Amino acid sequence: MAEKENCVRVTLLTKKRASEAMGLAEESKQQPATKKRVVLGELPSSSNIAANPNPGSEMKKPKCRSKNNVKRTSEHHIDAGFLDPQMCDGYGSETYEYLHNMEMETKRRPSPDYIEKVQNDVTANMRGILVNCLVEFAEKYNLLSDTLHLAVSCIDRFLSMNVLNRRRLPLLGVSSMLIASKYEESNPPYVKDFCCIRDITYTKEEVVKMEADVLKSLKFELGNPTIKTFLRRFNSVAQGVYGTPNLRLEFLGYYLAELSLLEYGCLKFPPSLVAASVIFLSRFTIQPKFHPWSLALQRYSGYKPEDLKECVLIIHDLQLSRRGGSLVAVREKYKQHEFKCVSTLSSLSEMPNSYFEDVVE
Repeated sequence: MAEKENCVRVTLLTKKRASEAMGLAEESKQQPATKKRVVLGELPSSSNIAANPNPGSEMKKPKCRSKNNVKRTSEHHIDAGFLDPQMCDGYGSETYEYLHNMEMETKRRPSPDYIEKVQNDVTANMRGILVNCLVEFAEKYNLLSDTLHLAVSCIDRFLSMNVLNRRRLPLLGVSSMLIASKYEESNPPYVKDFCCIRDITYTKEEVVKMEADVLKSLKFELGNPTIKTFLRRFNSVAQGVYGTPNLRLEFLGYYLAELSLLEYGCLKFPPSLVAASVIFLSRFTIQPKFHPWSLALQRYSGYKPEDLKECVLIIHDLQLSRRGGSLVAVREKYKQHEFKCVSTLSSLSEMPNSYFEDVVE
């Protein structure tokens, strides 16, 4: 009898708890949830909080400015860079002014005569051959042009401070490319991929050891502006006359910029001046009858035509194979249709001296 009463009590208690649970569920359906998961885009800004001190009142949406009321200056249009997010729309001028100041710092630039003053066993020709091999390496692993430019910058800065045996020059090249890949690439190759360049093979330990030596020598300062850094902005200015992006002009600039990496004599010029010279020569190649410079390019680059003359003529010699004719990796790369075959474009053998006079518009 006692057991039967206990069973009845347990049954009644179970039914009571089930009834309470159902009641809570119904109540939760009728009442809105007091907490809501907030995503990042819904977080209020500080200005919104200040504008709505009464939490109970409904916030009013700010009135959007009509597009007709927004005055876009030519400078803002240039900084927009055809909607390129890397052009830093809105503060591009300040960014590039900072980069100009950075590139002039002695610690961030290679010595323009390190082969004569520092190196005993490395020559300018060996350097050119190494850069040519790195272009092939970058093509093999589909690396960015920014990676190549940064790798060459690391090589020149390292050789400006450290004496190196010519047998270790390829090792310096692949280790610098490894460093640049880690800095620039979203999915860099593995260390084992850098252990072989041409017919020379290194161990993983040798590559990593040289990588550490380079980083220590550069004091881990890798964020230096390169030719490619400035080329983006100058190309945006040069494209302004076309209305729509001119891919041939863009790829021709990339081609000439990589050709300049082969020439040891270009080290005496800051990257921004080389980038400006590349744009100058690109425009001359495409439209030789028109002045390749403009007041807009002069304003945004900070260089007059006469400032560019020496560098332009050096890169022009590279383009015509008067210099580095045996180094063909860059030329072969830009013969491809994906680059509009820009390395096959012919350029006049001589450039009028009048093009290096002040621009008048």
